[in-house]
Amino acid sequence: MSDRHHEPQAAVAGTSMGGAMDLGVDEAETLEKKPGPDGAGPEDRPRSLWSDAWRDLRRNPVFIVSALVILFLVFISLWPSAITSGSPLKCDLAKAQEGSQPGHPFGFDGQGCDVYTRTVYGARTSVAVGVLATLGVAVLGSVLGALAGFFGGTSDAVLSRITDVFFAIPVVLGGLVLLSVITSNTVWPVIGFIVLLGWPQISRIARGAVITAKQNDYVQAARALGASNSRLLLRHIAPNAVAPVIVVATIALGTYIALEATLSYLGVGLKPPSVSWGIDISAASPYIRNAPHALLWPSGALAVTVLAFIMLGDAVRDALDPKLR
Repeated sequence: MSDRHHEPQAAVAGTSMGGAMDLGVDEAETLEKKPGPDGAGPEDRPRSLWSDAWRDLRRNPVFIVSALVILFLVFISLWPSAITSGSPLKCDLAKAQEGSQPGHPFGFDGQGCDVYTRTVYGARTSVAVGVLATLGVAVLGSVLGALAGFFGGTSDAVLSRITDVFFAIPVVLGGLVLLSVITSNTVWPVIGFIVLLGWPQISRIARGAVITAKQNDYVQAARALGASNSRLLLRHIAPNAVAPVIVVATIALGTYIALEATLSYLGVGLKPPSVSWGIDISAASPYIRNAPHALLWPSGALAVTVLAFIMLGDAVRDALDPKLR
């Protein structure tokens, strides 16, 4: 058997001048390597706005903390019995305004109801109102704003004047007038009121985003190729104009939760026997000196919830706005 050494195989790569150069095995393998975890490499594909945003969000501690708080709120909203076994409507006047006791860590309110149980069940109302109102506002405002921005002309002018009228209505005063004549104890009147006065803001954001997106070259190219208006709007414009709407809607969600609590505190939002942080804050206000715990716990829960959604919106805004990178 021959003991001669085999020469390493060579790879041939073309040069920019049309010639060829010999590469060793190591050099050839280097050219064929796929991009590493950091995305660098000759075969690296450009990332989209959404993939870049998700990468930034995963590294943002503000997003992680706010998302964990919101997930916990959603969990106790869906399954409040997982962390409390009491009923929010079960009260004992003999324990009215008493402080913390075993099994009742938050004490009792002026009616002898367990503050801890009512605080837990109050999250369901706040999350439901915030999420449903935000969805309604986002859908209605996005559709109207996108149509006005895309077609322009008379429809755009009419929508702009209508939004000016709604912007001129004070939110709290409008709630006092409109909701005072409704006797329903459900969340739907409050949600409907928020959607009625909240869509103009999203509409203007969507209108501006659509006007900017429809001027891009890829939209003009699709129009030149014969794409219909519906295809242009749904396939080419909407995916590139939805980012600012998501940012504004996420921040507004926390505002809507605070608005529901404000209206319930004033007596025109949710009404007993509904369980709401606003109702509990209103009921505990006269006893703030004798039983401050009955006011502080639902107020603290409301503040944490609103802050979590606003922080989440800020994190999403920073991730989706290329100017902030």
